[in-house]
Amino acid sequence: MTAYIIRRIFMGILTLILVTMLVFLLVRLLPGDPLMRYMANFSGTGQQNIMTPEQHEALLKQFGLDKAIYIQYWDWITDILRGDLGESLGVQQPISKLIADVLPRTAYIGILMFAVGTFGGILAGIYCALRRGTWLDNTITTIANIGLTVPVFWLGILLIYVFAYKLDWFPMYGWVAPWDNFWKSCRYVVLPVASVALGGIAGMARLTRSCMLEVIGADYVRTAWAKGLRERVIVVRHQLKNAMIPVVTSLGGTLAIILGGSVFIETVFSIPGMGRLMTQAIFDYDYQVVQASALIFGGIVIFSNLVVDIAWGWLDPRIRYE
Repeated sequence: MTAYIIRRIFMGILTLILVTMLVFLLVRLLPGDPLMRYMANFSGTGQQNIMTPEQHEALLKQFGLDKAIYIQYWDWITDILRGDLGESLGVQQPISKLIADVLPRTAYIGILMFAVGTFGGILAGIYCALRRGTWLDNTITTIANIGLTVPVFWLGILLIYVFAYKLDWFPMYGWVAPWDNFWKSCRYVVLPVASVALGGIAGMARLTRSCMLEVIGADYVRTAWAKGLRERVIVVRHQLKNAMIPVVTSLGGTLAIILGGSVFIETVFSIPGMGRLMTQAIFDYDYQVVQASALIFGGIVIFSNLVVDIAWGWLDPRIRYE
């Protein structure tokens, strides 16, 4: 088990390095010059055509952008290992401070999306499998099929139009921290969470229903019924635990989808989180912020997949880590 975890950690680190290399290269292939935006912000004029060639050359040397790209990457990685994420070119602030300000907001909304999408989908899938063929099973399955095809950003805009603009039940956009005003915060997060969680519920419900139907007819389940065990005991102890292995496997991918969805949702609902910070950094050619955000998102996904791999052993004793 220990050797397996060490091997998986090593593979995760290697994957993260490859991700950072790809992001590092792609952001530098974007058209535009980040130094023009930096000079405009620094001068306070808002004009990007005031930099002389001498100033441009000096800034290239100041930020190390005159070096070969592999040297720039090495310098960035060594700074990361020392705990320095660099400084934003757009706002001239340490990136660690920017991320520390916005990461709790993304984490809070992401946890809500993950919890609602996962547990709501699992409960819906279990019910549909146990009551297969009923009108409610057919209704939930149909809605789940539709929910898988709806784009996150389109659903967010639709929810804003119906529940915020027309019905005026929730705010259209913005953010209130739960530690400042919990109930007001709940009103602000309902629509963003629903925009992503509805797709998660749909996918998880379909997967759980299929997995439950596979084990319902198994020999050990029929034996449990023949013994006269109660339905709750059979479902929880014999059916659910064996059906959850593929479901748990999908949780790592679900988290990745939620992180990707946060980029759209935070932009649509004007939530100052990691997704919006990363989107704004791309438009501002703020290389350092994009790289740091990709590093954090990649680390979260890789860590979640490691946890999922370890959870297999608890769900299925037949699994052996060699």
